[in-house]
Amino acid sequence: MRTIMLNMPQSAILPTFDYSMYLASKLYEDGILSTGQAATVANLSKRGFVEIMGKYGVSLFSSELSDLKNDIANA
Repeated sequence: MRTIMLNMPQSAILPTFDYSMYLASKLYEDGILSTGQAATVANLSKRGFVEIMGKYGVSLFSSELSDLKNDIANA
């Protein structure tokens, strides 16, 4: 796994976990990471990541119409 260093303003005071979770949830939302990969970035189990995604404004379900059609076709 690659390590990334971020320079954050002093006014952005958040627990380290929140920075990891914000990054992981955004990368998941954008389709860059899978649920499991995002959970690893956030240092959580897959289930733990899924359970708290909503707190960070991310839905487990895609909002793309094409994804919904694929899900229906594969159900």
